[in-house]
Amino acid sequence: MAEMHSTAGQASATQSPAGGAPAKTPPNKRVLAVVGVIALVALGAGGRMWYRSHHYVETENAYVTGRVHQVSSRVAGVVTRVLVDDNQLVKAGDTIAELDPADHAVRVEQIEAQIASVQQQLKQSDAQLQQVRAQAGAAGAQVKQSEAQLLRARQDAERFGQLYNDTMKAVSKAEVDASSAARAAAVADLAARRDNAAAAQAQIGAAEAGSEVLKAQVKVLEAQLKDARQQLAYNRIVAPVDGRVGRRSVEVGVRVQPGQALLAVVEDNVWVVANFKETQLSGLAPGQAVHLAVDALPEHHLVGRVDSFAPASGNQFALLPADNATGNFTKIVQRVPVKITLDPQDVKKYAGRLVPGMSVVAEVELGQDAAKPTQTAAVH
Repeated sequence: MAEMHSTAGQASATQSPAGGAPAKTPPNKRVLAVVGVIALVALGAGGRMWYRSHHYVETENAYVTGRVHQVSSRVAGVVTRVLVDDNQLVKAGDTIAELDPADHAVRVEQIEAQIASVQQQLKQSDAQLQQVRAQAGAAGAQVKQSEAQLLRARQDAERFGQLYNDTMKAVSKAEVDASSAARAAAVADLAARRDNAAAAQAQIGAAEAGSEVLKAQVKVLEAQLKDARQQLAYNRIVAPVDGRVGRRSVEVGVRVQPGQALLAVVEDNVWVVANFKETQLSGLAPGQAVHLAVDALPEHHLVGRVDSFAPASGNQFALLPADNATGNFTKIVQRVPVKITLDPQDVKKYAGRLVPGMSVVAEVELGQDAAKPTQTAAVH
């Protein structure tokens, strides 16, 4: 009974004397503090978002890229040796693999033998040419001799004719006839000797033409020999540039074909391609500093520099670009690739860890002087 009276007394004490309504509980200070902190955080976040939207442009559509050289064979053959392993560093000119050179070596020997044979024929042709020229010289001398004999025969015939006439018979008729016959024989002999000389000259022309043909054959065979030696050298596959071996698929014993990709050599010199929205390009200019966050290097923030802008949007370089003239037009914000170069010291420092294909977040502070590097840290 005492407890019941005490509880009733306490209940009557909590009622107001005016209307009997319960009194209001004072607000909890801890709740007010939490609400205030939340309001301040929201205000700060909103202010930060507004500031960044007006002073920074950012994209997550960015990747590390570099030059990747696909190495292939220039000739068909069977792989006999592979001298590199995955991820190995190579220098330009280092041997990557070797093919069996037997077939190409035989080809080189065959052409060398053909050249030697033709050169021997050329020597014989030169000797024949000298012989024909000597014969032509002898024929020319014989022509001159016949001309002299003809001149003498004509003179004798004229003298005998003058000595044998109607008024004077100083010589006999037989001598006159003999001189005339000698003159006619000298004329015929001169004609024959001239024909021989012409034939000798024709033989010289034929011999010279045959020699030129052989010389041309030697040149053709020498060109074929050069090509065969190049084909033989192609059995040694070398690295085209300095870099690191990747995607190796070549193995000993495999027969490869010309143009077949065997492996790739990736250069250490890399850069970043950031695909910014076309609405973000107005404040960008070559030379501006770019703050880069690489997903593979979360504790390191790199600083690059805007190098250049692509000559067209990424959609224009697509395999099947959209045709907006079809009537199914929907405006989509296009992205333009922007090349961002890195500090050579950073490239050297993170060589092997900063490789093509890695994801990057690129951020550019607007309004900065493009001609001078900025020291302002990115807002995170």
